Amino acid sequence: MKESRQQSIVELLSNSDWLTTDVLAEHLGVSKETIRRDLSGLQQQGKILRQHGRARLIHPDSRDSGEPFGARLKSHYADKADIARHALEYISEGMTIALDASSTCFHLARQLPDLELTVFTNSLPICHEMARRKKITLICSGGTLERKYRCYVNPALVTQLKALEIDLFIFSCEGVDEQGIMWDPVAHNAAFKAQLLSRASQSLLLIDKSKFQRSSEVKIGQLSQVTHVIQGCQPSRR
Repeated sequence: MKESRQQSIVELLSNSDWLTTDVLAEHLGVSKETIRRDLSGLQQQGKILRQHGRARLIHPDSRDSGEPFGARLKSHYADKADIARHALEYISEGMTIALDASSTCFHLARQLPDLELTVFTNSLPICHEMARRKKITLICSGGTLERKYRCYVNPALVTQLKALEIDLFIFSCEGVDEQGIMWDPVAHNAAFKAQLLSRASQSLLLIDKSKFQRSSEVKIGQLSQVTHVIQGCQPSRR
Protein backbone atom coordinates (compact mmCIF):
# COMPACT_ATOMS: atom_id res chain seq x y z
CA MET A 1 0.00 0.00 0.00
CA LYS A 2 2.68 2.50 1.01
CA GLU A 3 4.95 1.46 -1.87
CA SER A 4 2.19 1.87 -4.47
CA ARG A 5 1.21 5.24 -2.99
CA GLN A 6 4.81 6.45 -3.11
CA GLN A 7 5.06 5.27 -6.72
CA SER A 8 1.93 7.28 -7.48
CA ILE A 9 3.58 10.34 -5.91
CA VAL A 10 6.65 9.84 -8.10
CA GLU A 11 4.43 9.60 -11.19
CA LEU A 12 2.55 12.78 -10.25
CA LEU A 13 5.80 14.66 -9.64
CA SER A 14 7.26 13.42 -12.94
CA ASN A 15 4.60 15.46 -14.76
CA SER A 16 5.09 18.64 -12.71
CA ASP A 17 7.76 21.00 -11.49
CA TRP A 18 6.68 21.33 -7.84
CA LEU A 19 3.55 19.96 -6.12
CA THR A 20 2.35 20.91 -2.65
CA THR A 21 1.46 18.50 0.14
CA ASP A 22 -2.17 19.67 -0.13
CA VAL A 23 -2.37 18.87 -3.84
CA LEU A 24 -0.81 15.42 -3.42
CA ALA A 25 -3.14 14.58 -0.53
CA GLU A 26 -6.17 15.60 -2.61
CA HIS A 27 -5.01 13.59 -5.65
CA LEU A 28 -4.42 10.43 -3.62
CA GLY A 29 -7.33 10.79 -1.18
CA VAL A 30 -5.19 10.54 1.97
CA SER A 31 -4.29 12.88 4.81
CA LYS A 32 -1.54 15.48 4.56
CA GLU A 33 0.27 13.69 7.39
CA THR A 34 0.34 10.48 5.34
CA ILE A 35 1.75 12.42 2.38
CA ARG A 36 4.41 13.98 4.60
CA ARG A 37 5.51 10.51 5.76
CA ASP A 38 5.61 9.29 2.16
CA LEU A 39 7.62 12.32 1.07
CA SER A 40 10.02 11.78 3.93
CA GLY A 41 10.55 8.19 2.79
CA LEU A 42 11.09 9.25 -0.83
CA GLN A 43 13.51 11.92 0.30
CA GLN A 44 15.53 9.37 2.26
CA GLN A 45 15.70 7.29 -0.93
CA GLY A 46 17.14 10.29 -2.78
CA LYS A 47 14.20 10.52 -5.20
CA ILE A 48 12.74 13.92 -4.34
CA LEU A 49 13.53 17.38 -3.00
CA ARG A 50 11.33 19.00 -0.35
CA GLN A 51 10.97 22.69 0.33
CA HIS A 52 8.39 24.64 2.34
CA GLY A 53 5.47 22.21 2.05
CA ARG A 54 6.13 21.17 -1.53
CA ALA A 55 8.21 18.60 -3.40
CA ARG A 56 9.72 17.90 -6.77
CA LEU A 57 11.38 14.93 -8.41
CA ILE A 58 15.16 14.65 -8.70
CA HIS A 59 15.97 13.86 -12.30
CA PRO A 60 19.18 11.92 -12.99
CA ASP A 61 20.43 14.68 -15.31
CA SER A 62 19.98 17.38 -12.66
CA ARG A 63 22.18 15.94 -9.92
CA ASP A 64 24.58 18.87 -10.29
CA SER A 65 21.95 21.49 -9.58
CA GLY A 66 23.98 23.87 -7.45
CA GLU A 67 24.34 27.52 -8.37
CA PRO A 68 27.73 28.73 -9.65
CA PHE A 69 29.89 30.47 -7.05
CA GLY A 70 29.51 33.87 -8.70
CA ALA A 71 25.72 33.71 -8.54
CA ARG A 72 25.76 32.59 -4.90
CA LEU A 73 28.13 35.41 -3.98
CA LYS A 74 25.65 38.02 -5.27
CA SER A 75 22.64 36.40 -3.59
CA HIS A 76 21.67 37.85 -0.14
CA TYR A 77 25.00 39.67 -0.08
CA ALA A 78 24.34 41.87 2.97
CA ASP A 79 22.80 39.04 5.03
CA LYS A 80 25.74 36.72 4.38
CA ALA A 81 28.25 39.43 5.24
CA ASP A 82 26.42 40.04 8.52
CA ILE A 83 26.35 36.32 9.38
CA ALA A 84 30.08 36.16 8.62
CA ARG A 85 30.75 39.10 10.92
CA HIS A 86 29.13 37.24 13.83
CA ALA A 87 31.22 34.14 13.02
CA LEU A 88 34.41 36.12 13.70
CA GLU A 89 33.56 35.94 17.41
CA TYR A 90 34.26 32.18 17.38
CA ILE A 91 37.81 32.54 16.00
CA SER A 92 40.80 33.06 18.28
CA GLU A 93 44.50 33.47 17.65
CA GLY A 94 46.40 30.19 17.46
CA MET A 95 43.46 28.14 16.18
CA THR A 96 43.40 25.84 13.17
CA ILE A 97 40.15 26.46 11.32
CA ALA A 98 38.63 24.89 8.21
CA LEU A 99 36.40 26.79 5.80
CA ASP A 100 34.21 25.26 3.11
CA ALA A 101 33.73 26.69 -0.39
CA SER A 102 30.48 28.50 0.40
CA SER A 103 29.95 32.15 -0.46
CA THR A 104 29.21 32.88 3.22
CA CYS A 105 32.63 31.53 4.23
CA PHE A 106 34.18 33.71 1.54
CA HIS A 107 32.53 36.72 3.19
CA LEU A 108 34.08 35.52 6.45
CA ALA A 109 37.52 35.20 4.84
CA ARG A 110 37.30 38.78 3.54
CA GLN A 111 36.56 40.05 7.06
CA LEU A 112 39.10 37.85 8.83
CA PRO A 113 41.88 39.92 10.45
CA ASP A 114 45.54 38.99 9.96
CA LEU A 115 46.00 36.77 13.04
CA GLU A 116 48.34 33.91 13.87
CA LEU A 117 45.99 31.26 12.48
CA THR A 118 46.08 28.17 10.30
CA VAL A 119 43.33 28.06 7.68
CA PHE A 120 42.48 24.89 5.74
CA THR A 121 40.09 25.19 2.79
CA ASN A 122 39.02 23.73 -0.55
CA SER A 123 37.94 27.16 -1.85
CA LEU A 124 39.96 28.90 -4.55
CA PRO A 125 38.59 32.41 -3.70
CA ILE A 126 39.37 31.89 -0.01
CA CYS A 127 42.90 30.77 -0.90
CA HIS A 128 43.37 33.99 -2.88
CA GLU A 129 42.02 36.03 0.04
CA MET A 130 44.19 34.27 2.65
CA ALA A 131 47.30 34.72 0.47
CA ARG A 132 47.08 38.44 1.30
CA ARG A 133 47.46 37.78 5.05
CA LYS A 134 51.07 37.59 6.23
CA LYS A 135 50.43 35.92 9.61
CA ILE A 136 47.94 33.28 8.48
CA THR A 137 49.24 29.84 7.52
CA LEU A 138 47.22 28.66 4.54
CA ILE A 139 46.71 24.98 3.73
CA CYS A 140 44.81 24.26 0.52
CA SER A 141 43.12 20.89 0.01
CA GLY A 142 44.42 20.87 -3.56
CA GLY A 143 43.17 18.45 -6.19
CA THR A 144 41.19 19.11 -9.36
CA LEU A 145 39.68 22.56 -9.70
CA GLU A 146 35.89 22.56 -10.18
CA ARG A 147 35.45 25.90 -11.95
CA LYS A 148 31.68 26.17 -11.55
CA TYR A 149 31.98 26.13 -7.77
CA ARG A 150 35.55 27.51 -7.65
CA CYS A 151 36.64 24.74 -5.32
CA TYR A 152 39.10 21.86 -5.34
CA VAL A 153 38.08 18.21 -5.36
CA ASN A 154 40.68 15.97 -3.76
CA PRO A 155 40.06 12.19 -3.50
CA ALA A 156 42.94 11.97 -1.00
CA LEU A 157 41.17 14.27 1.48
CA VAL A 158 40.83 11.57 4.16
CA THR A 159 44.59 10.95 4.17
CA GLN A 160 45.31 14.69 4.16
CA LEU A 161 43.11 15.31 7.19
CA LYS A 162 44.95 12.72 9.27
CA ALA A 163 47.83 15.17 9.61
CA LEU A 164 45.60 18.05 10.73
CA GLU A 165 43.96 18.85 14.05
CA ILE A 166 41.01 21.09 13.17
CA ASP A 167 39.81 23.22 16.09
CA LEU A 168 36.80 24.68 14.28
CA PHE A 169 35.08 23.83 10.99
CA ILE A 170 32.95 26.66 9.60
CA PHE A 171 30.51 25.86 6.79
CA SER A 172 27.14 26.48 5.18
CA CYS A 173 24.62 24.17 3.51
CA GLU A 174 21.77 24.25 1.03
CA GLY A 175 19.10 23.28 3.54
CA VAL A 176 18.07 21.52 6.74
CA ASP A 177 14.93 19.38 6.53
CA GLU A 178 12.28 18.50 9.12
CA GLN A 179 14.35 15.56 10.38
CA GLY A 180 17.39 17.78 11.01
CA ILE A 181 19.33 16.42 8.03
CA MET A 182 21.68 18.90 6.34
CA TRP A 183 21.79 18.83 2.54
CA ASP A 184 23.99 20.03 -0.31
CA PRO A 185 23.30 20.02 -4.07
CA VAL A 186 26.78 18.73 -5.01
CA ALA A 187 28.27 15.36 -4.02
CA HIS A 188 31.92 16.42 -3.70
CA ASN A 189 31.05 19.46 -1.57
CA ALA A 190 28.81 17.35 0.67
CA ALA A 191 31.63 14.81 1.08
CA PHE A 192 34.10 17.55 2.04
CA LYS A 193 31.71 18.92 4.66
CA ALA A 194 30.91 15.47 6.06
CA GLN A 195 34.60 14.65 6.46
CA LEU A 196 35.43 17.93 8.18
CA LEU A 197 32.35 17.71 10.39
CA SER A 198 33.49 14.33 11.71
CA ARG A 199 37.13 15.43 12.16
CA ALA A 200 36.85 18.89 13.73
CA SER A 201 36.74 19.42 17.49
CA GLN A 202 33.95 21.98 17.02
CA SER A 203 31.80 23.11 14.12
CA LEU A 204 29.93 26.27 13.22
CA LEU A 205 27.05 26.27 10.72
CA LEU A 206 26.28 29.58 8.99
CA ILE A 207 22.74 29.46 7.68
CA ASP A 208 19.96 31.74 6.53
CA LYS A 209 16.49 31.22 8.03
CA SER A 210 15.06 30.50 4.58
CA LYS A 211 17.14 27.32 4.35
CA PHE A 212 15.24 25.52 7.10
CA GLN A 213 12.55 23.04 5.97
CA ARG A 214 14.55 22.52 2.77
CA SER A 215 16.38 19.57 1.29
CA SER A 216 18.68 19.04 -1.68
CA GLU A 217 20.36 16.18 -3.55
CA VAL A 218 23.09 14.96 -1.17
CA LYS A 219 23.14 14.45 2.60
CA ILE A 220 25.91 16.04 4.68
CA GLY A 221 24.92 14.81 8.13
CA GLN A 222 22.67 15.60 11.07
CA LEU A 223 22.24 19.07 12.52
CA SER A 224 22.80 17.45 15.94
CA GLN A 225 26.46 16.92 14.94
CA VAL A 226 27.00 20.70 14.77
CA THR A 227 28.37 22.45 17.86
CA HIS A 228 27.24 26.01 17.08
CA VAL A 229 24.80 27.62 14.64
CA ILE A 230 24.56 31.20 13.44
CA GLN A 231 21.09 31.67 12.02
CA GLY A 232 20.77 35.07 10.45
CA CYS A 233 21.93 37.58 13.04
CA GLN A 234 21.16 35.42 16.06
CA PRO A 235 23.94 33.02 17.14
CA SER A 236 22.78 29.95 19.04
CA ARG A 237 24.77 27.30 20.88
CA ARG A 238 23.82 23.65 20.59
